[in-house]
Amino acid sequence: MNPLPEEWAIKHRADACAVTHRPFATGEYFYTLLFHDADGYRREDLSEEAWRNRNENIQPFSFWRSRYEPLPAPPAEPLPKENAEQLFRRLIASENPPANACYVLAAMLERKRILKQIKTEETANRRVLIYEHGGTGDVFIVPDPRLRLDELETVQNEVAQLLHAAE
Repeated sequence: MNPLPEEWAIKHRADACAVTHRPFATGEYFYTLLFHDADGYRREDLSEEAWRNRNENIQPFSFWRSRYEPLPAPPAEPLPKENAEQLFRRLIASENPPANACYVLAAMLERKRILKQIKTEETANRRVLIYEHGGTGDVFIVPDPRLRLDELETVQNEVAQLLHAAE
């Protein structure tokens, strides 16, 4: 069962305010708002001015405040092989993402400080973790599969096999 089909990957951080269209300055604080609508999740990045002047009657699914840092130049890849981040991105964008593997990969990437857990949201029937990529600002929504400790080794082995198969 896929609780969030094709809704997991959300566009990356914008370089300008969604309302004023003014480019963000390095180090400037801005707000990210996630809205859940019929087409899935939609992201809006707002300057502090736009945040203060927004219509407070329209409530986002989730929001947070961040500092804007421009994207660094991508480093040259010595050998093109799939790493944990690439595997995570590929799985999460797939038609039927394996929830357990995505959850474990997100935790691995959080430990490596590649992903940062921004929020946890509870709905009536599930818990989702919202992650932001530290370098690109991409947002990922990962359902918590509520793994039991006795299931963890099996899932870790599954992820290790996926990473080994990608080499």
